[in-house]
Amino acid sequence: MIKIIVLIPLLLSILWVGYLKANNYSIADGKQGFTYIFVVSTVIAAFYSLMLFLTH
Repeated sequence: MIKIIVLIPLLLSILWVGYLKANNYSIADGKQGFTYIFVVSTVIAAFYSLMLFLTH
């Protein structure tokens, strides 16, 4: 469970950095994308935590 919560934002961030590098953007230019990744990952982690709590 914890692996999924950690791996999702890590994988998305690596993909985002790859996209930025491939299109010659700086990391600072992709700051909003990292914010979106953080928000989406937080929502996913909250959902998984809630389901674990409800079904355990």
